[in-house]
Amino acid sequence: MWSNVLYIDLETGEHKIRDRSDLFDKYIGGTGVATQLLLEECPPHTDPLSPEAPIIFSIGPLTPIFPCVSKAVAMFKSPQTGELGESYAGGRLAMAMRFAGYDSIVIKGRAPKPSYLSIHDEEVKCKDATSIWNVSSIEVIGKILRDVEPGKGRRSIMRIGEAGVKGVSYANVNVDTYRHFGRLGLGAVFGSKNLKAIVISGTEEVEIPDMDAYKNMYKKLYEAVVDTEVMNKYHDLGTAANINVLNQLKGLPTKNLKQSSFENAESLSGEYFADNLLLRKIACSNCPIGCIHIAMLKTPFHKGHEFEVNHISYDYELIYSLGTNLGITLAEDVLRLIDRCERYGLDVMSTGGVLAWATEAYERDLITPPDTLGIALRWGDTDNYLKIIDRIVKMPNKFYETLAKGTAAASAEYGGEDFAINLGRLEIAGYHTGPASIVGQLVGVRHSHLDNGGYSIDQKAASQQLTEEQMVDKLIYEDYGRNINNSLIACLFARGVYSEDNIVDALASVGINKTKDELATIGREIFLAKYRFKKQEGFDLGDVKVPARFFETVSQMGNIKKETIANMIQLYREKTGV
Repeated sequence: MWSNVLYIDLETGEHKIRDRSDLFDKYIGGTGVATQLLLEECPPHTDPLSPEAPIIFSIGPLTPIFPCVSKAVAMFKSPQTGELGESYAGGRLAMAMRFAGYDSIVIKGRAPKPSYLSIHDEEVKCKDATSIWNVSSIEVIGKILRDVEPGKGRRSIMRIGEAGVKGVSYANVNVDTYRHFGRLGLGAVFGSKNLKAIVISGTEEVEIPDMDAYKNMYKKLYEAVVDTEVMNKYHDLGTAANINVLNQLKGLPTKNLKQSSFENAESLSGEYFADNLLLRKIACSNCPIGCIHIAMLKTPFHKGHEFEVNHISYDYELIYSLGTNLGITLAEDVLRLIDRCERYGLDVMSTGGVLAWATEAYERDLITPPDTLGIALRWGDTDNYLKIIDRIVKMPNKFYETLAKGTAAASAEYGGEDFAINLGRLEIAGYHTGPASIVGQLVGVRHSHLDNGGYSIDQKAASQQLTEEQMVDKLIYEDYGRNINNSLIACLFARGVYSEDNIVDALASVGINKTKDELATIGREIFLAKYRFKKQEGFDLGDVKVPARFFETVSQMGNIKKETIANMIQLYREKTGV
């Protein structure tokens, strides 16, 4: 039905379009197809920052014709973990790809000079980006491109900041100002290819084979989204509502996970942000929810009541990473730190993890003032954290060069591996809820809490007394099932709407007939294909390590035992075959 793949060679500026119905018919779209393209295009042991390393974007067959099917996936080899890189972004990108007529885009090579891609329907050009290459502000780059590129109202603009240009391993890619391919370092891969930005728009129309069936299904899904309580949380306070909840449960990582609750949590809560700083809520294209919460931060910059006003998006993970995890007590200071990361194009979650590790390493004299160039690291010291962020991007000495590679690299060089809070070399999400969260992020294909929702399984285990094997079974069910959701690609916030039955019916309404059993089989095949790539690049579940800190700090389910984690990983390997 939709199966066009656009292949672009940055070295020559040439491109071609291929019909890959062989992949889309079998793997639906989204992450299913992107995984196969990664296996095809990325030779074993390729340097993730070399010209041979591909960047792949994909959308699904329901984009953008059903509510909340609003995301695109990026697949690449991660410079941070050295294995599978997979990240999702909303905004307008998925819509723009559909209207341009491309279901996947594969980018390889390295442009001979700073460049950006301009894609408008069949017109694909690699343009000179010399004038914006060293523009550090993500926001300014977006404004410049909006002025010179067509497609207003139907276009999407991806771009990297200075962190991507300099090759910080956890640099992100900004999408349409408030959304990101946030994790695993796609921004550094862009930078290594001399690729500053991509602008894409299109004017194609989407043809529906059976309009009556489609309208009925759309009405059913739309009403589930807007007329039930399934998604209320995401619109009201947003995920920031989790701050108070997890703090009460002792599941909120605080001060580099020295604690699992924070005495000042109320001042960083979703309720505080909503009452005092929230300016507006916006939505990705084709989504009726509006979960993107934008705060307004007024910063005095000159005597005489002169202010700079910034609009900054926030959610739970950002508040945890640059708030509780650093001992920050003022919500306004969290926004200052988020804003600095946004301007450079840094993954906020990894940046927060790096700053937290560095603060504890400084306390323990593993790093000293000569390393930090005289900047003292103290919990809650926002001004000095801002200075450290600047230097992570500028990399003025070996210490900052190492920080720019993440906590795994920094602790291997300076010590402190027991309190380097990462799983699979990726700084963790904000959940210290129990063993399923730890195992879930370790075994997850991209080491994300979103791979299988282990934190949610912990909460069920706390109330239902689940055994270790039952928790593992639930992790595997989510691992397989979410690969189908991510092949559509529906926002995971809407997973309560896109049930197995609704997915079957929605696909059928646009002419794609799959049974629930067939979808379950495809989900497992996609999972195993991702593990094939991970193993190809050297990842081995038998060698993973869990820093000691995870066992020292009490969680929602009490202190977690090493034996529990080891047993659950063994069960997971036996049941999945990985």
